[in-house]
Amino acid sequence: MSFINYSSREINCKIVYYGPGLCGKTTNLQYIYKRTNPEHKGKLISLATETERTLFFDFLPLALGDIKGFKIRFHLYTVPGQVFYAASRKLILKGVDGLVFVADSQIERMEANMESLDDLKINLAEQGYDLEKLSFTIQYNKRDLPNVVPLEDINKLLNHRNIQWFEGVAVTGTGVFETLKNVAKQVLFELKKHY
Repeated sequence: MSFINYSSREINCKIVYYGPGLCGKTTNLQYIYKRTNPEHKGKLISLATETERTLFFDFLPLALGDIKGFKIRFHLYTVPGQVFYAASRKLILKGVDGLVFVADSQIERMEANMESLDDLKINLAEQGYDLEKLSFTIQYNKRDLPNVVPLEDINKLLNHRNIQWFEGVAVTGTGVFETLKNVAKQVLFELKKHY
């Protein structure tokens, strides 16, 4: 649910990075933040919990242009992945325009990926959202590790809609901007339909 700021002539869009604990959500946002022009980004805000952080920052990408004279500002969020932070995840999903599901490609994390994806669907439904109707992409992260599930298998397991997905190694930046650009383009496409 994008927010229009008429005084600054900006449309604010919210993209949330979702996934199980320690899958690379935070690493994705940190990588994007470090490589975004300081003139076009806000502060990186970290809300620390005992075991994980929720990160947030906003930026104004110049390459994406505008919609009817309004600049587009993206607000990127991560959610804490641990099960006991369910309330935080629900709150962060409020007003979401686009989602990135970051999956941990390691064999031993497949159950955690599936649980997190189910949790996402439940949390969205509780707020009146349908994942089928949201801008959504998947990043299969940690592809550089030796014990990863083959892409065909992980895709069968997690990508029932057959949506666009990307391989990622967030610590080196592989697939990070490709993932973000994909979900941002989907959000813009939806915005243009309504404005």
